[in-house]
Amino acid sequence: MKLAVSTLGMPGEGLDRAIEVATAHRCDGLELRLHPDTGVHRGLTPEERRSARERVEAAGLEISALAGYVRVCEPGPDEPLVEALRADLELAADLGAPGVRVFPRGDDPAVGARRLRAVSDAAARLGVRVLVETHDLMPTGAAVAGLLEAADRPGTTGAVWDLLHPWRHGETPAETLAALGPWLEYVQVKDAVSAEDTTPVPMWTGSVPLDEGGELLRAAGYDGWVSLEWERTWYPQVAPVEEILPGAAEWVRRFAPASGTVPGDAVPGDAV
Repeated sequence: MKLAVSTLGMPGEGLDRAIEVATAHRCDGLELRLHPDTGVHRGLTPEERRSARERVEAAGLEISALAGYVRVCEPGPDEPLVEALRADLELAADLGAPGVRVFPRGDDPAVGARRLRAVSDAAARLGVRVLVETHDLMPTGAAVAGLLEAADRPGTTGAVWDLLHPWRHGETPAETLAALGPWLEYVQVKDAVSAEDTTPVPMWTGSVPLDEGGELLRAAGYDGWVSLEWERTWYPQVAPVEEILPGAAEWVRRFAPASGTVPGDAVPGDAV
């Protein structure tokens, strides 16, 4: 497993500060929220895109994903959403990110599937996947898998398993993993007070079944990205992300497959 930290936990602090936090805590990468207050958004010029990528790479980090806000199943005309998603995919390719997170924001898989098919050629050309998060009106693994199966574009789409949302909507971690199966490309880890109160809390102090999810992922041999999504942007009263990252790193250490890497591991060819 490779550990990333989302810039959602660093509102208004910019890319350079995010790089500083990630390197200080021996993360492997950054999940970049697409928003002006992070310094990363689709309005960046070509020069600004090159600069952002070079700064991340110079720090020995990767960009694990772009956290976009396209609402792939939202009712309405297709073209504005398709164009926005294509723009996010272009940005991801320019920055060297392997995927762009999208939200459902609708419950009709046929709508989202049509849009995912519409961007599939562009995604394939760019080498970037569209990653649908278990969120909002499709919070479960079963719902997201249904959307991805309807789109039938396994080479250019995938799923983000946010450990909070399927569980708080009544789907067990085992059910989520079974449903997502081969679609699983990315994991977001966090803890919260309860299924009803989603206020973020430090790892293992809330109610999210972190150990159950981790054990399942280890048994399945999952060795992809795990991102700490500390939602300080939405809950400004919570602790700084720097206080939470050690718990996320410990989670990855506990549940990385035996053959996988853990935060801080030296990999042949990596900069030291």
